[in-house]
Amino acid sequence: MNARDTAVQARADLTEFERAELEEVLAGRGLPRFRARQIFQWIYRHGVTDLAAMTDLPRDLRAQLAADLAVTTPALVHRDRSTDGTEKFLLQLGDGRRIESVFIPDTPSMTFCLSTQVGCAMACAFCLTGKMGLTRHLTAGEIVGQVRVLVHALEMRTQPFNIVLMGMGEPLHNYEATMKALRILADEHGFALSPRRVTLSTVGLLPALERLAGEPFMPNLAVSLHAPTDAQRGELVPLNRKYGVAEIIEACRRFPLKRRSRITFEYVLLAGVNDSPADARRLAKLLSGMKAKVNLIPLNPAAGIPFERPPDEVVGEFARILADHQLIVSVRKSRGQDIRAACGQLIVEGPRKSPAQQLSTLAFGD
Repeated sequence: MNARDTAVQARADLTEFERAELEEVLAGRGLPRFRARQIFQWIYRHGVTDLAAMTDLPRDLRAQLAADLAVTTPALVHRDRSTDGTEKFLLQLGDGRRIESVFIPDTPSMTFCLSTQVGCAMACAFCLTGKMGLTRHLTAGEIVGQVRVLVHALEMRTQPFNIVLMGMGEPLHNYEATMKALRILADEHGFALSPRRVTLSTVGLLPALERLAGEPFMPNLAVSLHAPTDAQRGELVPLNRKYGVAEIIEACRRFPLKRRSRITFEYVLLAGVNDSPADARRLAKLLSGMKAKVNLIPLNPAAGIPFERPPDEVVGEFARILADHQLIVSVRKSRGQDIRAACGQLIVEGPRKSPAQQLSTLAFGD
């Protein structure tokens, strides 16, 4: 690291502040609070990261702020485009760690799939990201930074988009930074992103899920269930040994939902493991009476994943049984599989920990 990099690293990062926090930072310097609104608009609405270019700020103020404040943005290292139009972005963070984000076009509104951690501690048996182990949490600025990079790269600054927190990591394991990022994204002077455009996917980190139920910013909820019994789910999702299926479903039944809203239950179908008609009937019984919909995800095979994708007729029969039990059901179309951008395929190579090592060090109640 050279002297310039060290100096930048020592400065406070504007992208880590909510607007109210930035107002306090400026007020502490004897500056008007309304300048925070202007800075937010420059960074998020206009994509300007050079304080000297924020032309509605007085010249001497820009110089003053640049002396001890910085705007940090993840660096775009590589960009892959799938034959179906899906794009995967490899981003490098300030400490050299790398993450992946995905752009999924041709949805009702264009969708950004964001990461919340470098790697993941959940160690789900069918997910490549889980094989990385957890390196560290992302900061709120790094989570939002992915949106800033994608919006710029895709020239979508004036276009609406959705966000799914389904990339690398378990969002509720990085609770504080994830929720702070969502508040920054929602700020009316930035991206002004509505909660209805955000979906948070969790494997069921129960204390954090219960805490989420009380948040003023309420994203759409997707729960990665993947099996209807503890015996099956415990083999696929190690966290289930701490928080079982019944506990997760009960927490979901208590979860506050807006009118017309439903909880999505994600279910990765694995050939010969959780895809039988009996499994479908057990799942239907488990979700009976809930405001729920089931998103079936036929496995996206990859080297290192010890499972196979079920045949289409098995997937269809599973979906039919759920529909016959009055459940709303969809089958997710695999996107970006040829560039390893599909569900469960995001991975950045590096030192790995075993699932046992991950579980022994994970503070599940955080």
